[in-house]
Order: sequence, then C-alpha cells, then structure tokens
Amino acid sequence: MATPDELRLTLPAAHSVEAKARAALRQHALDAALPEDELTLLEFVASELVSNAVDHGGGLGVREEADSTFGAQMHVRLRVTSEEWILSVADMGGGDPDVVREHIASGEEPDVEGFRGRGLYLLAQMLDRLEVERSRDGRGLQFIASKRWGAPA
Repeated sequence: MATPDELRLTLPAAHSVEAKARAALRQHALDAALPEDELTLLEFVASELVSNAVDHGGGLGVREEADSTFGAQMHVRLRVTSEEWILSVADMGGGDPDVVREHIASGEEPDVEGFRGRGLYLLAQMLDRLEVERSRDGRGLQFIASKRWGAPA
C-alpha cells in the first residue's frame, strides 16, 4: 500500500504513456518539496528508466507504440523523504538481472557510436544507487534508483 510520500503507478508499457508517467512523477516530487536541481535529475532518471521499460519490457518481445499494448505493463514507484528519493520501474520483458548488473558494475563507458547502452552507464554515474533485480511478478526486471538530497552526509 502506498504511503503519503509514495506514488505508485501501473501503466501500459507504451510510448504513448511516457509523458503521463513523467508528469505524475514530477507532480508528486513537487508536492513533496523536492528542490529544483534534484527534480531535474529525477526527471532525467525517470525518463531513462521508463523508456527502457517500454523499449525492452513489453513482455511479448515487441515494442509498443500505441495504447493497445497486448497487456504489457510497467510498474513505477516514487518515494520522496526528507533525505532521499527512491524510484523503481519494473517491466514484463524478461531479461537476466545478473547480466544487467554486470554491465552496470563494469563502469565501462559504452561505445559512443553504438545505438544503445549509454543510459544505464550515465545513471550509474549520477546516482547513489542503481540496482536491478527480478520484478516481483518474476516476468521482467525492476530497476531501483536512489539519490540522497536533504540530510547532511
């Protein structure tokens, strides 16, 4: 169950809802008094993770472009406290969390000529924590991103 400082969304894994997800996350963060510089970072992280869930998390091996999504969903949660924000995005697209963890932990800068792979590298550089695990339903991956902001270190 969501708490007052937490927002939970279940949305179709479709590009058509990415803006809706970002707008809801932004409003929740504003309501929680997240400072503007932290809000900018949160919006960037949310955009990357939500787009990743749509691109790779469709559950049926297809990228959804419209509102008819064959049932593929993503689950987005944002919790804002006086010390940090924690964003999680879960998809239904399968994948091996160990492979993704290895990619994140390697710290290797991706090929700038390559089409994919820069997002997770950039996020890992900006955040206090970026983790990946199997989603709760076991059908996909869940990314958990967090950043301390309010409390002294």
